[in-house]
Amino acid sequence: MRVLRSVDHKRMPWKNGKGETVEIAVSPPGATVDNFDWRISMATVVEDGPFSVFDGIDRTLSVLTGEGITLSVAGQEAPATLRRDTPPYGFPADRETTATLVSGPITDLNVMTRRGAFTHAVERAVTENLTLPPSAHIRIVLTLSDLTVGQERVRLQRWDALFLEPGEDARLSSASPATIYVMHLAIITT
Repeated sequence: MRVLRSVDHKRMPWKNGKGETVEIAVSPPGATVDNFDWRISMATVVEDGPFSVFDGIDRTLSVLTGEGITLSVAGQEAPATLRRDTPPYGFPADRETTATLVSGPITDLNVMTRRGAFTHAVERAVTENLTLPPSAHIRIVLTLSDLTVGQERVRLQRWDALFLEPGEDARLSSASPATIYVMHLAIITT
């Protein structure tokens, strides 16, 4: 397992130039926003407007801080309002998407995978203890609170992430309920 410290996350402009994204992890290493297989990032949204379009990409969005955001995705019947306590919301990133803030800025979590190459799932948990058994997939855990990892007593702080390769497991614990996002990344084999 690897710890991805928040101070080491890569900062860059949004693809559409309207804000800043904080890249937590990307594959292959060194990939850009145009050629990644999968990408996990956070962004602060401070105004209403269009989302960047990513051809051939599936995306899941979660609200980490703030009151919430409403997404209008082309081809969807109704807009979706996301708040900190709502489930992660998946949609095609190559469809025109417009965001309207509920009340003030938010920070969101973006998980994106190249369609046909990878799939992903995002789980949100609020707990004092979480055991992640070995899996056949890559998993990345993002914490919104201080956590301790396993017998090694590795400490994670807010916005740090834990990278688990296939076959690795982890036990996470906290002194009080912590919000944790677990992202599962699976390669598509043909």
